[in-house]
Amino acid sequence: MSKIALITGATSGIGEASAILLAQQKYNLVLIARRTERLEQLSQRLKTEYGIETQTITLDVRNNEDVQQKLEALWENWKAVDVLINNAGLSQGLDPIDKGNTDDWDVMIDTNVKGFLYVTKVVSAWMVRRQQGHIVNLGSIAGKETYLNGNVYCATKYAVDSLSQAMRIDLLPHRIKVTAINPGAVETEFSEVRFKGDEERAKKVYEGYEPLTAQDIADAIWYAVSRPLNVNINDMVITPIAQANTSHLLRKS
Repeated sequence: MSKIALITGATSGIGEASAILLAQQKYNLVLIARRTERLEQLSQRLKTEYGIETQTITLDVRNNEDVQQKLEALWENWKAVDVLINNAGLSQGLDPIDKGNTDDWDVMIDTNVKGFLYVTKVVSAWMVRRQQGHIVNLGSIAGKETYLNGNVYCATKYAVDSLSQAMRIDLLPHRIKVTAINPGAVETEFSEVRFKGDEERAKKVYEGYEPLTAQDIADAIWYAVSRPLNVNINDMVITPIAQANTSHLLRKS
């Protein structure tokens, strides 16, 4: 019987790359995202190219009631989730704390922390019942060290890092694996979302060096997921060779 992976934020970037890689490995997939049309296109592509089964759920993880209702509405056989990839997350703005937009703060906290917890609560309960499973949390190097004007975004990723460690302890008696994946600079829609559609500003983030790709991170996720049963990858920080940490980046002059 094929394994099942549930992926949030599945229609772009790391989420989409992970869905493709797991489909190649013959996982059946529960794909969750906010954009219905892109969800359906991805679902059809994966079914056609890799012969897997999929379920799609249009969902904003910030809505706890929706998370509970739509996940619990899955057929019981789809609740036998082997891998949860908590990928949904974003950054909004890049302002000092005294000039921050509180609406942006709410979006980041509600998505990166609360939404992450809402999904994890439901799916981890399924895993506990089965006494097996693997939770992969997408954090960030920003959850390891703070950078200029990163304030609230960094705080949400520090929360993901802390919660990953807490989950590892809480779920230990149930033999459920927990892995934190913490990327540095990855060229996806991340910066475009952060700068609210300003493509020129987003492009400048990746100028002068070769950033990571979504596929690089999907490969790291697969490495963690494909380890033997007795092996758990607790924490992984991944950066491009040009990036030493959040504030040291070697750009070509």
